[in-house]
Amino acid sequence: MSVIEQELGTLSRQGDTITVVFHRRYARPVEKVWAALTVPERITDWFATTTIDRVGVGGTMDLDFKDENYRSTGRIVIFEPMKTFAWEWTELDGSKTSLVRWDLEPDGAGCKVTLTHSGLSPDEAKDVGPGWHAHLQAIEDAADGIETPWSKVREREKAIRHLYADWVSLA
Repeated sequence: MSVIEQELGTLSRQGDTITVVFHRRYARPVEKVWAALTVPERITDWFATTTIDRVGVGGTMDLDFKDENYRSTGRIVIFEPMKTFAWEWTELDGSKTSLVRWDLEPDGAGCKVTLTHSGLSPDEAKDVGPGWHAHLQAIEDAADGIETPWSKVREREKAIRHLYADWVSLA
């Protein structure tokens, strides 16, 4: 099994919704990975151009995937520094609510991260799998303040999309 296949997310079905889970270990301390996940400039480095009105429970996030001509919003629902960060992700009109949750734990000089994205429709999950897989590869750079160009994220996603082709039908 290749390293990429070992890093595939897992999915499960709860009624009509899908939950996807990814586990990663980064060679960066928890503090740097936490910043990559919660500081708007660092989120912008690996995910989407992000503004947050208040970093904490109840804060709102504006996510602008400018190269995709797509925007969405999030509302922070869990904020436990250096441990757990979660937001409800919705379309701008309030539809398609899902939950994105990050759990961190120290691991020597590095950090273990679990990403759980729940409340997805099967159609959403088939795109979310390869999308998160590609974005997760950019978090270490973001922890160091290095931006990953959107074209690189898309290139990574395209390279692994086939590994997720039958993913949703397995749940």
